[in-house]
Amino acid sequence: MINETGWKELKQELDAKNVTLVAVSKTKPVEDIQALYDLGQRDFGENYVQELVDKQGLLPSDIRWHFIGHLQSNKVKNIAPFVHLIQAVDSFKLLLEINKQAEKNNRVIDVLLQMHIAAEDTKFGMDTTDIFEFMAYFGAQKQDLQNVRIRGLMGMATFTDEVDQIREEFKTLVTRFQAMKQTDFLFVDHFDICSIGMSSDYKLAIEEGSTMVRIGSMLFGARN
Repeated sequence: MINETGWKELKQELDAKNVTLVAVSKTKPVEDIQALYDLGQRDFGENYVQELVDKQGLLPSDIRWHFIGHLQSNKVKNIAPFVHLIQAVDSFKLLLEINKQAEKNNRVIDVLLQMHIAAEDTKFGMDTTDIFEFMAYFGAQKQDLQNVRIRGLMGMATFTDEVDQIREEFKTLVTRFQAMKQTDFLFVDHFDICSIGMSSDYKLAIEEGSTMVRIGSMLFGARN
């Protein structure tokens, strides 16, 4: 069951700060997603390709679907016809495949680069050196990558109660985001999304400069 009051209060809070709310609906039934949609929510995030494909076929066509999990290159073709934003691009190989599948579908697909900011090795993402190398590749091949648009960065903080550590990790990503935002010869004016913050730490993320938060348990309850 969705938390209707919680959604309304959270949406009002985020709208006032120009922060986009992505409702993380992974493992949640179609009925709960529809209920939140009926309240006015349009951005939903999923972690698994097949689950996303199944839900997309059963729900309103104007939902903006975000893929927020680790994406394998061979699965891109399944979501390329409709995905709104792929949030976790962590390799140039993946970006090339997204561009290929977007071209096949006559689309331009927006993506975020995933930066590794957590102390945990289990989380995916590129470090600062990787990001610089990635952008060098992108700059050199940009003319051949007309069907992808890099919109910003995303990251996940360490799963810890240490507030100072989480804040520093967010600050690291936002600092890199702001620096890359100045390289307008690569991004023009569309490098504008900094996706950090979840149910447990979204307030810290916003304080540090997040423009998009990914919230699940606050809206849908504990994960199934």
